[in-house]
Amino acid sequence: MSAELHRTVRVADVMGMVISVHVLTHAPTVSGVDDAIADAFAELRDIDRVFSTYRSDSDVSRLRRGELTLADADARVGEVARACEEAEAVTRGLFSARFGGAFDPTGYVKGWAVESVARGHLGALLENADVAAWAINAGGDMQVATAAGLDRDWRVGIADPARPGQLAAVVELRDGAVATSGTAERGAHILDPRTGRAALGATSSTVVADSLAVADVWATVGVVAGIDDLGWIRECPGRSGMVIGAGGRTRRWVSGVEVAAAAGDPFRVSA
Repeated sequence: MSAELHRTVRVADVMGMVISVHVLTHAPTVSGVDDAIADAFAELRDIDRVFSTYRSDSDVSRLRRGELTLADADARVGEVARACEEAEAVTRGLFSARFGGAFDPTGYVKGWAVESVARGHLGALLENADVAAWAINAGGDMQVATAAGLDRDWRVGIADPARPGQLAAVVELRDGAVATSGTAERGAHILDPRTGRAALGATSSTVVADSLAVADVWATVGVVAGIDDLGWIRECPGRSGMVIGAGGRTRRWVSGVEVAAAAGDPFRVSA
């Protein structure tokens, strides 16, 4: 982003991860920016209160113990449960919020929550002519937006799972979302819903989409399916993506079609 733009950055530890909000403005101080960011963080904390599987008093924990029915839970729990069911159907079981019979929407909630608060609290900022762009970064997954007519892109680095501290790719994006799932940050933590075992067929999967909730689901699907199976990309509503396997083997796709990628070299994805 160019030097003439002023950057406001706020960071908070929410939902068990570091989340940062970045707002670019034409003026050093713009009314409403700090309030919008504070409101976004406040809603994320409230979402964590409802959905956290680590809090014994959360709606999801109480639901899992049978102390609460879905009808009596926070309305957002029902919304997420329905979205997870739809995701399981459209991904043909490669994504699921049901493990061992228990409801665990962890794999969906982060992307959905971040996108929801971004659109609800940051989206209106672009109605102010002094605001140029905004982005919210949740552990490397991002939802971004840029004012019409501004010739600038957000540059999102994709971590290389085989080389800590290095990038496997850079996504250049004006509006939309980028989500990456894999082993680079948290090890082999993604389970294959079909077997209940760790998904080991890919070390990283990235999806670029309009929606972070969508991108996050399908990035998980990419890891579960593995690098040898790109059949799912025909159903994916994402714009583009990449899957990395053992030894740095990389496969890219755009609009449901696989495209060539330079073996072993970082590449740039424009979206």
